[in-house]
Amino acid sequence: MSSRLTVMYAEQGRWRPSTDREPHGQNSKRETRSRRLAKVNHPLIPKPWKPSASKTLSNATKKGALAVDHLSFTLEHGQIFGLLGGNGAGKTTTISMLLGLQVPTSGHISVLGQNMTENRFAALARMNFSSPYISLPARLSVRQNLEVYGHLYNVPKLKMRIDQIAEQFRLTDLLTCPAGDLSAGQKTRVALAKSFLNQPEVLLLDEPTASLDPDMGDYVRTALENYRAQTGASILLASHNMAEVERLCDQVLIMKQGRVADQGTREELINRYGREDMEEVFLHIARNNAI
Repeated sequence: MSSRLTVMYAEQGRWRPSTDREPHGQNSKRETRSRRLAKVNHPLIPKPWKPSASKTLSNATKKGALAVDHLSFTLEHGQIFGLLGGNGAGKTTTISMLLGLQVPTSGHISVLGQNMTENRFAALARMNFSSPYISLPARLSVRQNLEVYGHLYNVPKLKMRIDQIAEQFRLTDLLTCPAGDLSAGQKTRVALAKSFLNQPEVLLLDEPTASLDPDMGDYVRTALENYRAQTGASILLASHNMAEVERLCDQVLIMKQGRVADQGTREELINRYGREDMEEVFLHIARNNAI
């Protein structure tokens, strides 16, 4: 298998956002509302692709400690890779670096053959990201929110694509609802729908089944399995649901205090610690002081 994503000895201290910004062109004086909204700077929305200038990495600390410390892993073509760890372990910082939102203090991150500190926009056009903890503009309807992201990713036949993805995630009846009126589970489904809009080759998912009922949670896991099988996409999955990890993930990396506590297949980790399942493995590592 060829690698889709590689992290080598990445470190990150104090939060430092990527500073490159791409100017927006003016296509027409009469633009639709969603296209105008697409020009708003949002920290988790990639701008239309243009190669960015290279950036110089700088040292940073977070109260004397690294948020991510010498992290290395590879996400292969068609692989679902589990990123686990307790609160504050460094998972969110890792995902931010993978998106190019934070630059590593040291090390190298490559996604789809692109160095994320030098040419992240070339990769971002072929990636997407989902988190139920990132709020969408509350006054916009579900359809309008999806239109904004669809224009940012230059999704062809956008109306048709939104209808397709809404049906897939059972959102058709909610398309005209303001995002602020949705339940927690409904917002999770909208975030997932957004992440599938551009049919990404690399998909970064933070708690993709958070707040979902058991039926919808199973439905989403099946959708992820089918998407990987149909497209060969590579998926990075951050989750606290160990049953979900056991079902979906080919490889699992467990972080603790910003470092790699252990890594392997589900079977390797369960056998290594002499446990019954991944939940017992996770608890053993979380409650053991050694890293």
